[in-house]
Amino acid sequence: MPPRKTPLNRGLIALGLGAGMAAAGAATAQDATLETSLGEAQLSTIATGLNEPWAIAFLPQGEVLVSERDGRLLHFRDGEQHEVTGLPEVFAQGQGGLLDVVVPQDFDTTREILFSFARPQGQGAGTALAAAAFDPEASELSNLRILFEAAEGFDGGRHFGSRIVEGPDGTVFLGLGDRGTDDSAQDLSNHNGAVIRVNRDGSVPADNPFVGQEGAQPEIWSYGHRNIQGAAMDAQGRLWVSEHGAQGGDEINLVEPGLNYGWPEIAYGRNYDGTPIGIGTEAPGMEQPDHYWDPSPAPSGHMIYSGTLWPEWEGHHFIGMLQGDHIARLDPADWSEEQIASGETIRIRDVREAPDGTIWFLSIGQGALIRMAPADADLTE
Repeated sequence: MPPRKTPLNRGLIALGLGAGMAAAGAATAQDATLETSLGEAQLSTIATGLNEPWAIAFLPQGEVLVSERDGRLLHFRDGEQHEVTGLPEVFAQGQGGLLDVVVPQDFDTTREILFSFARPQGQGAGTALAAAAFDPEASELSNLRILFEAAEGFDGGRHFGSRIVEGPDGTVFLGLGDRGTDDSAQDLSNHNGAVIRVNRDGSVPADNPFVGQEGAQPEIWSYGHRNIQGAAMDAQGRLWVSEHGAQGGDEINLVEPGLNYGWPEIAYGRNYDGTPIGIGTEAPGMEQPDHYWDPSPAPSGHMIYSGTLWPEWEGHHFIGMLQGDHIARLDPADWSEEQIASGETIRIRDVREAPDGTIWFLSIGQGALIRMAPADADLTE
């Protein structure tokens, strides 16, 4: 069966991603501006009518993939929206569904994409990481391979985590949630509340910190996380994650192999009933966050900017907020924060930098894919 194809919604512009790619079209009625600390930025609506959009990935030649949590993967090409076929069965309940999608650095030769999803397991589901060949002409996946699947035995529809980051050496990191079972994040016999790391063939890298440790899952890179909703690699090849706390205590962490990030023994925040969490905010052998928020803005979609179009923001962290309706820009020198906000920044699920240095984000509240660029940027070449 051919992939479903529909014209893009009114307000779509051509995907202008720089030299050799499709040129940006004229501004539409849906374009808007917002003020930032570096001056005015232009917002261009790329697509509307999205249902719980979760992730953005950039393909060569100006094409874009967007995942929706209900199990659809959309391919935007040549002014049309195509629904990708060949996806596996997805557990689309609660916070589960089709989640992150990434185009690896070797796509030109392998033609593979990576994606994560809640995979049915008995009476429940577990987070899985998959690779599949993608045919842009047919908008079709083939040769699906499951690279990793979280240990079974957990049901419910919460805290699947699920951000994917490719390491400089081609290994793949996946940030997971605790599945709503707090204490399991301290138990190395399962994958809950962990960052895992695997090779592209699904094997376990020999230098993973828990390889050979009795009772530990060898894929685990770090543990003690609550619910990782954002992850990014910086220019030095270091992995950062942003994660949800409970009532207060959302965190940014620089992730190092083998370390314990504390959940639920230590946390900056309280349980939803107002009671304390664990034993306090610190304990021996448990890492402190690099930054935390209280109250919780629910961070999601973490990107570290290259500085291409806004040189002053090189190395700054951009994180979408599911509460507060803004994108947070944080300077890691002191974690000072700017809130980039407009009527378009309602419940931001993902933030990504495009190849041309523009910043793209997914607004759940608007059901839209939106591009941000400096107001004076020339994106036609």
